[in-house]
Amino acid sequence: MNPDANPTTATTTVDQSTLDAAGKVLAVHLSYASRAAQRGRTPAFPSYFMKAASSLSLTGTPVERPAGTELLAFEGEIALVIGSLARRVSVEEAWGHVGHVTASNDLGVYDIKYADKGSNVRSKSGDGFTPIGPALLPAAAVDPAALRVRTWVNGEPAQDATTGELIFSFAQIVADLSQQMTLHPGDVILTGTPAGSSVIVPGDTVEVQVDDEAAGLSTGRLATPVVQGAEGFAEFGNRPKVTDADRIDAFGTAEAAGIAPAVTGASALTEDVKAKLLSVATATISGALRRRGLNNVSVDGLQATKGLRKVIGTARTLRYVPNREDLFKSHGGGYNAQKRVIDSVGPGEILVMEARGEKGSGTLGDILALRAQVRGAEAIITDGGVRDLAAVAALEIPTFHNGGHPAVLGRKHVPWDTDVTIGCGGATIQPGDIIVADSDGVLVIPPTMAAEIADEVVEQERQDTFVFEMVKEGNQIDGLFPMNKEWKARYNAWVAEGAGAQ
Repeated sequence: MNPDANPTTATTTVDQSTLDAAGKVLAVHLSYASRAAQRGRTPAFPSYFMKAASSLSLTGTPVERPAGTELLAFEGEIALVIGSLARRVSVEEAWGHVGHVTASNDLGVYDIKYADKGSNVRSKSGDGFTPIGPALLPAAAVDPAALRVRTWVNGEPAQDATTGELIFSFAQIVADLSQQMTLHPGDVILTGTPAGSSVIVPGDTVEVQVDDEAAGLSTGRLATPVVQGAEGFAEFGNRPKVTDADRIDAFGTAEAAGIAPAVTGASALTEDVKAKLLSVATATISGALRRRGLNNVSVDGLQATKGLRKVIGTARTLRYVPNREDLFKSHGGGYNAQKRVIDSVGPGEILVMEARGEKGSGTLGDILALRAQVRGAEAIITDGGVRDLAAVAALEIPTFHNGGHPAVLGRKHVPWDTDVTIGCGGATIQPGDIIVADSDGVLVIPPTMAAEIADEVVEQERQDTFVFEMVKEGNQIDGLFPMNKEWKARYNAWVAEGAGAQ
């Protein structure tokens, strides 16, 4: 089979009766690993929004970009059409309730997304904003784990992915939705989009196709031409409003949107910057921060399990709130915030916990510390207690803590949320901040300052080495520390001779 052709080997095509049978349209926010990487977050479980059934349309139906808007974006997706009633079905049973698979385009106008407050009601429910078709593939005849979805804009490839990169299987999505609502025959589920979705303009045509190449089945290309609408949003409701964040979301990346990407810890902590920061004393880094007016970037009062071993990484954060029995019951058990962040922390990252300096309970123990180590985390920092302290200290992963305590966290703490701004040891830490730590101190470096601080501290360390050598030779401090003009000249000569090479 030529997958670029438009075969309709399935016996059913999408027509008006298909659209009329859809009582509801449900959509998954994030389900492809490539899209999650673009968004910078990988959810633990699927989350959803609803689109109006009136947004459904057939192949070839034009979609309007509302007057006064600029960010109409496409998302090529695989749509599931429910075939039989599904209520509280298991993951193992769920695929049996899917009748057909087809191509879909989850269109949205980002100019009005702010007003939806997460619901996507207006931004994604415009007439024609959910074209599906042209062919319906029998679910029983395809392999849901081996489908391919592709999107073209004006004939040029824009998206190409397989369901092998799904974070959540189609069966999990159907089963999960059926826990809360009955899925009726004809209901449509949009299963998320891979990376590559972007903004389209009047005059463009978007095509989406879904194939099971092994089975020789294809939906054919779902075509949606874009036209300029004559009507915009009236003044009695929310008007279009666009921020740089909206543009980045709509285009997929800051580069595609023509916006300089924000400096993050991951982008700022290059190998060169990392090597420079690791080569100097934490006291030297502290001085550079202080010269920039940052006097409250030290996490104080902690002990280190690995002595003078220095670590560096970007912050992942976990916040505990004081224990309240009803809240611990709802948030402390099961796959709570503590376990979720430890299961997702990775290489180059340091897990930092806010425990309000409370020593009367553990904030983690040896099993969770081991899990962070296996995940490749650089270190763990908590201003609370640690259970199984001897076992934690025996692990390879450095841990900075406020002392040992035998009690579980439910005595004093409720694990509340992750990847938010926290306070730890008297310092404010944001996700992505750069952390440098050893037994001499734990410092927080704003990512925007990392490169210039790294250059400065290497020079400062070299000067300190020179002063140390001069004092060692018997020179007096006056005029040398700090260096006067004469000593500065001698220092420059010392550097030129290569004695101060790092």
